[in-house]
Amino acid sequence: MEQTKDVPEGAAGHAAVTNDSAPRIRTEAHSVPLILLTVFAVIFILDWAQTVFIPLVLGVVASYALSPLVTQLRKWHVPRTVGAAALLLLIVGGVGSMAYSLHDETVSMIETLPEAAQKFRRTLSTQRSGPTGAIENVQKAVDQIEHAAAKPAAVPRGVTRVQIEQPKFNLRDYLWSGTIGALSFISFAVMVLVLAFFLMASGDAFRRKLVKLSGPTLSKKRITVQMLNEITSQIQRYLLVQVFTSALVGIATWLAFLWVGMEHAAVWGVAAAVLNMIPYLGAIIITVGAALVAFLQYGSVGMALTVGTISLVINSIEGYLLTPWLSGRASRMNAVVVFAGILFWGWLWGAWGLLLGMPIMMAIKSVCDRVEEFKPVGEFMGD
Repeated sequence: MEQTKDVPEGAAGHAAVTNDSAPRIRTEAHSVPLILLTVFAVIFILDWAQTVFIPLVLGVVASYALSPLVTQLRKWHVPRTVGAAALLLLIVGGVGSMAYSLHDETVSMIETLPEAAQKFRRTLSTQRSGPTGAIENVQKAVDQIEHAAAKPAAVPRGVTRVQIEQPKFNLRDYLWSGTIGALSFISFAVMVLVLAFFLMASGDAFRRKLVKLSGPTLSKKRITVQMLNEITSQIQRYLLVQVFTSALVGIATWLAFLWVGMEHAAVWGVAAAVLNMIPYLGAIIITVGAALVAFLQYGSVGMALTVGTISLVINSIEGYLLTPWLSGRASRMNAVVVFAGILFWGWLWGAWGLLLGMPIMMAIKSVCDRVEEFKPVGEFMGD
């Protein structure tokens, strides 16, 4: 005969809760190291294979930017392959002609930056007031000792003096290194252009394949379609706003610098438009560089501050008023998350990471907003 043992109702409920919750807590505890290992593995792969991922991401972003134009040409009965090729050739030709026309001014402006920084540092050192401290006295003593040690010592008779000469400038080595750099850049640009061309020429073929591979159920396919549409609309809106605002910043910087009499105002306008693509850091770079060159040109700290203030005001109006108004609240992200993400991608991929960090984070946010498990991450990244 089977025996039963009475258990109090509260104790039974407590035991049931304990038995139900223990496996779940243990699973979460084991999943945290797995998630961390996955994140570290992804970061390592992105860093190790950046020569593959950077042109891949650039090609995808370029295809997102130019696909609406290709679609419009398709409505005018222009084949997608012809329209994509014509757009890419037009862009390459325009960029090449502008770079050729501004080459001399750009080189001369870049050459003045080190001299401007040295002059600014000397001016600050001469304007410091107060008596000479102990550190300055020690530094002078060290300089005198180094100067005395640098004098050639007397050579005894019968000993031959040996003097080591630095190798002379070898033009062939310089040309060879420059050629290698140019060839690597050309190959990189060709990879990006070819990938963008194939993506634009294929149309929605890859989207249909992703939807087909998302799963057999209709709900998963619908979520995939919504996610792809969200990514497309967000990135295209971001790129359109960036192109428009960068053009405005470049024109405003060019006109303002012409007004104050800055040299190479056109180059500064192009630099401001390009660096405006990098959130936060681009404005800092253009402001500091313009202030240094203005100090070298005018020889006045006041004019340097004036030029830097003009650049900072233009970028602030664009960054805090114009861009948020044009982007809309749906595509905005938390400022802290954006700044931290830009720093992370810049650390991972250098200059290309600074340029591509924002589109990558927008794509990540779109995925997190549509996938149920990652919705807290999307909420955290949102404004």
